[in-house]
Amino acid sequence: MTSAVGKLVRPRRPSWSRPGWSRDPLIAAAVALVAAATVFAVVAGIAWLNAPRASAVAPARDAALRAGEQAVLNFNTMDYKHVAHDLRLWEQSSTGALHRQILAGRTAFEQQVTQAQTVTTAKILDAALTSLDLRAGTARIIVALQLTVAPAHGTQVAKQSRLAGELTRTSAGWKLSALGQVPVQATTPGKSSNG
Repeated sequence: MTSAVGKLVRPRRPSWSRPGWSRDPLIAAAVALVAAATVFAVVAGIAWLNAPRASAVAPARDAALRAGEQAVLNFNTMDYKHVAHDLRLWEQSSTGALHRQILAGRTAFEQQVTQAQTVTTAKILDAALTSLDLRAGTARIIVALQLTVAPAHGTQVAKQSRLAGELTRTSAGWKLSALGQVPVQATTPGKSSNG
């Protein structure tokens, strides 16, 4: 008979000493997901803090679009009875090479409009900025217009036009630095322009 005293008794390890997640695969998966979500949240937060604020760009974009629309309207509005006033609006709405062209051709243009005795008005149908570079202070705009030309004697004529312009930010705000017609797409051979 062996004595109980001589037996080696190993102490039992308490259950709290072994992590529960190592025994249960669901708990292990949950811990891994929480860790991944934490890492994602930290990375996303850092990226969000370093990203340019859309809220800061939106007001600048809206200001450039409004100024561009107004400038295009100014350039497509001319009353032979108020040519000097309308040309001043052209000057105030422009900068750079376009501004210099207006100044250089002002006298000849004023004579042409006065002799033609026409009133041209414009209405914007649609407009959008196609690019905006706030660092460079430049933007591009495209505008669809309804133009109405009314001669002093005769029938008025309405037509639609698409214009593309370049805007430059100046100390006085956004101004047109270039303006021109958008070319009409050529028709595909074998198809008529009427569809």
